[in-house]
Amino acid sequence: MEAAERLLGQAVPGGDDGARGAGGGTPGGGVTHGGGVTHGGPDGPGTTGSGGGAAPGVTAERRSPGGVLLPGGGPAATGGAGGHGRVRVGLSSASVYPENTAAAFEIAGRLGYDGVEVMVWNDPLSQDIEALRRLSDYHAMPILAVHAPCLLITQRVWTTDPWTKLVRARRAAEQLGAGTVVVHPPFRWQRAYGRRFVEGVHRMAGETDVRFAVENMFPWRYGEREAAAYLPGWDPTEEDYRHFTVDLSHTATSRSAALEMVARMGDRLAHVHLADGTGSAKDEHLVPGRGTQPCAELLHRLAAQAAAGSFDGTVVLEVNTRKAGSRAEREADLAEALAFTRRHLAVVPQSAR
Repeated sequence: MEAAERLLGQAVPGGDDGARGAGGGTPGGGVTHGGGVTHGGPDGPGTTGSGGGAAPGVTAERRSPGGVLLPGGGPAATGGAGGHGRVRVGLSSASVYPENTAAAFEIAGRLGYDGVEVMVWNDPLSQDIEALRRLSDYHAMPILAVHAPCLLITQRVWTTDPWTKLVRARRAAEQLGAGTVVVHPPFRWQRAYGRRFVEGVHRMAGETDVRFAVENMFPWRYGEREAAAYLPGWDPTEEDYRHFTVDLSHTATSRSAALEMVARMGDRLAHVHLADGTGSAKDEHLVPGRGTQPCAELLHRLAAQAAAGSFDGTVVLEVNTRKAGSRAEREADLAEALAFTRRHLAVVPQSAR
């Protein structure tokens, strides 16, 4: 399991780390879960952390506690699809690990993101709809998407039944006003689930306004050896899904041509996980601009499509900051990622004007 988790390149929440400070930033103190455990915020039980609850809106200049100049702009008002001509930029709660879901809302609000994508995983807060609603309200941060618990290390989150996971993720998205559920293809050993996955996701998508956006993955590599780990496969464009998520760290790991994959997705592209990579076998999730992926070019294309009314999805920064030595370093990376994204979304190709 440990080797597989390293291969995925994702931070692995769990145990004491996954529960630390889970109620920070909620009004009235921490959030109590089963067993009578109250989880406090990053600065102590029942606190908002540093500067929690930033009001939405545009400001001329803001800086993080570490002195980082923050991008202007403020969160959008709703959690559904973006408005015509404007692409909203969200922060994945996975981007703040080893801090928790509460910290993601706090940081996203202070840095000026438009909202949060909640990764449902071992952190109890990420599984609690009412606690998420309180965090969203308190920090004025809409929940833009819910990432279903389909990682290796979330096989027992909510339930062990994969279809029940998708039903609960849809219910969470509906109740929290999120427009999208992000879902991975089944693992190869989930044979029964894999056989019915395309048909089942298509059926479930027809029962709700929430988009089930199936994400591109990658083959697992061990040196020169390669293993197919997903059913029906790691490239969702080979199947007839209603909506897609493209992840540019995953295109790097799979050594795919990202813009060609996006072109195959066409108007079914509903969601973007923006990150960078260098083509390593490890799923790197670098800050955009630090790898080899066409992050800027994709953002230019999305800006043009949004201006033309053919893209109404969301861009979410899903970057790896677990090696940051401090909160200030983590915020510096996330501020850089947001600034990069907003800068390139402001560039509309001449041909689209």
